[in-house]
This record gives sequence, structure tokens and C-alpha cells, in this order.
Amino acid sequence: MTRDSYEPVSSLHPSDNCIVDPVITSEKYSEDDLPAFTPMPWTLQEIRAAIPDYLFVRDTTRGVLYLARDLLMAAVVWKAGTYIDSSFGNTTIRSQLSPIFAETLRWLTWAVYWWFQGLIFTGIWVIGHECGHGAFSESNAICDVVGFITHSFLWTPYFSWKISHHRHHISHASMERDEVYVPKSRSDLGIPKRPNHEIDWDEYFGDTPIYTFYMLMRQQLLAFPAYLLFNVSGQKTYPKWTNHFDPNSILFTKAQRNQVILSNLGLLFMAWVVKLACAKWHPIEVIKYYGIPWLLVSHWFIMITYLHHTDPVLPHYRGKEWNYQRGAASTVDRNFLGWQGRFFLHDVAHYHVIHHFFPKMPFYHGPEATKYLQQFIGDQYHYSNKPVFKALWESYNRCQFVEDEGTVLFYRDKQGRSQLRLADQYKD
Repeated sequence: MTRDSYEPVSSLHPSDNCIVDPVITSEKYSEDDLPAFTPMPWTLQEIRAAIPDYLFVRDTTRGVLYLARDLLMAAVVWKAGTYIDSSFGNTTIRSQLSPIFAETLRWLTWAVYWWFQGLIFTGIWVIGHECGHGAFSESNAICDVVGFITHSFLWTPYFSWKISHHRHHISHASMERDEVYVPKSRSDLGIPKRPNHEIDWDEYFGDTPIYTFYMLMRQQLLAFPAYLLFNVSGQKTYPKWTNHFDPNSILFTKAQRNQVILSNLGLLFMAWVVKLACAKWHPIEVIKYYGIPWLLVSHWFIMITYLHHTDPVLPHYRGKEWNYQRGAASTVDRNFLGWQGRFFLHDVAHYHVIHHFFPKMPFYHGPEATKYLQQFIGDQYHYSNKPVFKALWESYNRCQFVEDEGTVLFYRDKQGRSQLRLADQYKD
């Protein structure tokens, strides 16, 4: 049996500490044979001391230039999009290419537009995310103005999301307090506590691949709005109807009420702008130029965050076994879309682990800071170079539930199998 291996760090390149797929069969599976996991022993102060101070400096000018670059690219791609229909609708071109071929090329060109504009819009959303953490500028006012505008443009309630996202960071991987991607437990799914060979796993997870694919696509396109509106995938202890738009929600304090209202007003303003655009240009045009790229923002954002926080080798904690640095290490860096993820998405997926340790560190210091972090924490650092769509499918199928008992937990798959076990000295 092979495993997800973590070799001691001998260099400063993330690929040297890469997650490797395990090969586990039902006949050979035994909990006692699983690789043992030991929780991180270091304090946050020790880890912080390993990172040079200059990597924490926030440069407002540099942040503004990145934003300006994104806005310029969005404008150029938008302008280029205005030529698609007129070019392929030209009588001369259609006669030379044939109407069917011209129409095929027209929609293929629109697909290229949607792909790149979706990535560019997502990069703009990432800038807003930086602002929400205070990483864009030393000035809180600049961060909030830029973040409010960029996130409202992309239908995210900036201040409301900022508040809950901050709590996600300070509580990540805590079963009791984390805000999002809280695993379902065995009892949540009604799975009895019996030996694996006595459970009919198909009764609980026997979906066809087509249905699984449908559910995955539903997650990718609707999960973020569902989280904002209905707390889907959020903390299970919250009351029914918990959402990000109610100023009196359990998510917020009374002092934060006006910020929630302001976030709502930002989205109402966007709704008014979209209504005016539909009246001037036609709803179909608005959907083509803006609606579909926005839908792809939702897809990319959910895919990125899901893959950051969901993998069979990432632990979750209960009670006193959790601490901030252990939660921060329970994330994984991924080679997300290669150069496109680095350029358009500002390395948000490539260097997420360091971001969880130090959220105010600007994204452009992520690559260098990650080298120091990896060198210090060694095999507690997680990186995967697996193609991300393959990783999405596999994590969605392998990460099903965690146990009701225990203080350090690992996801189990559709056969009730884990990939790691807690080291004996940490067991109750």
C-alpha cells in the first residue's frame, strides 16, 4: 500500500513536498496500517520568526497597479468582445466560411471571451479579498473602499463576507467554530458505527457517476450564493435561515449592523445598474458580456476554496487539540491552472497556506514567504501538483464524512476508509 507521502524538506521548492495519491483496496485496508499523523508542535510566534519582516510590508502603490492592470485587461477583453457578433455576422465572412462554420466560430470565440473574462473578473475579486484582510494597503480606509467597490461589482456583500471570512481564518479546521467547509459527521449522514464490512456503503453513497457529476456542478455554480443566502456548508450549530444579508443574523454583532446594511446597499446599487444595462442593451447582451463571466467567478472561487480546504490528508480538530497554527496548516497549495492561475488569479491558489498563517501578508510576497514557511514546518506543509479538475473530482468523492468521536479527524471516503490515522500518543 502506498500513501500520501510527505518527505522531509531538503530544498525550497513546493513540489518537493507533494501530495501523492494513495492506493487502497478494500481487501487490504486496515486502520492500523495507515500512516500516522502527528499534529503540529510549534507556536505561531516560532513560525512567524522564520519569515523575514520585509515580506509583511504592504505596498499600496503596488496593489493599485495590480488592480489597474486587471481593470485594463477587463476593458480590453470587453471591447474585443464587441466585435465578435458583428465580425461573424458579416455577410462576406459568412459566405466565405459557410454559415454553419461561421456560427460555430462565433460561439467558440464567445467561449474564449468567457474563459478569460471570467479569470480576469476572478482576479478582481481576489483583490477585493486582499482588501478584506487588510493586505492591500496599510490604510484600512483604502482597503474598504477598494474592497467594497470590487466585491459589489461581483455580487459579494463585502463587509458581511469580510466579517464571516475573518472568523473562518481564526477558526479554520475547528469542528466547533469554523465558518465554512465544516465536514459532515457519521451521525449527520445517519451511518451506524459498525465495522466497515457490516455496512452497505452503497446505501449511503451509491450514486451513479452522472448524478455525482450533476451534484458537483451544482456545487460549483451555486455554492457561493447558497452559502451567503442559506449558510450551506457553513457551521451546523447556527440557526435555520442564517444568512449574510440579515443585519440581525448570528453572524454579526450589533456594532456590525451598519456594515451589513451598507453591503446590502452595494448589491442593490448593482441590481439597479444591471437593470439599466438590460434596458439599454438587452438582457441577452448583459448576460453575454457580464453574466456568464460572473458565473465563472463563482465557479472559480468555489473551486479554489474547496480544494484549499478539502483533501483526505487535511485534519480537522475538536476541542483543545485545535489551535490557530494547526488550523492554518490544514490547507493545501495547488498548482491551479498553471501560469493562468499565477497571472490572472494573483497566485491565490498556489500560495494559500501562507495566507492562512498570515492573512495580512500581500499576495505578491506569497511565493518567497512560502519557501521560508515550508523550510520551517517541513512535512506539515501540503502541496499538490495534481491537475485541479481531477483533484476536484477525487476530493468530492473521497471526502465524505468524519467520525463523531475523536479530537483529530480525517475525511473518510464512500467505503468508510481514511488515508491517515492519529499517532498513538495523541489518542484519548
